[in-house]
Amino acid sequence: MESKVFNILLSIFPMIFAITVHEAAHGWVAKKLGDHTAWLQGRITLNPVKHIDLWGTIVIPILLLVTAGFALGWAKPVPVNFSNLRNPRRDSMLVAAAGPTSNLLMAIAWSSILLVPGLGLINQMAYAGVMINLFLMAFNLLPILPLDGGRVLQSLLPYHLAYKFGQLEPYGMFIVLALVMTNISTILINPVVKTIAGVLI
Repeated sequence: MESKVFNILLSIFPMIFAITVHEAAHGWVAKKLGDHTAWLQGRITLNPVKHIDLWGTIVIPILLLVTAGFALGWAKPVPVNFSNLRNPRRDSMLVAAAGPTSNLLMAIAWSSILLVPGLGLINQMAYAGVMINLFLMAFNLLPILPLDGGRVLQSLLPYHLAYKFGQLEPYGMFIVLALVMTNISTILINPVVKTIAGVLI
């Protein structure tokens, strides 16, 4: 039990930072591509308070760490008005991809700390940072709306298929929860996480 509590404490900062940067990245790219909604609402910031969702960012990740040994969480979604984007179909894909891309870059940054030996707890936190960001990246790239992977897939599909795919979005979170509860999401995600972690660590 003590080791679980210790792992939770080490994971809190990397988890909150990963989710915060992920959401800010969506808003930052949206602003660059013509939509200022997130910027006007103060959501393009590294202040985690602006992004934290009590259940998604704190309660559920901690419960999962204690009970299942892994963390799954989310922040308050950054608002994006896709009609404001200069090229809505292309730019919505870029906005969606910004979040997982930020997680990959953060995983690389955390892995660079592991190159410095003898840092003790900092190295352990860095390891947690790598794994948390790779997990969030892979999870968010699942091709299910409203996840980022679903947005990317919708942008790539022909218009008629994209429309039909979009009709599944109201059921998307139920599908995601089913995948998590049945452990299918872990089966899909683990090979991606382990492959990239093998390169970085």
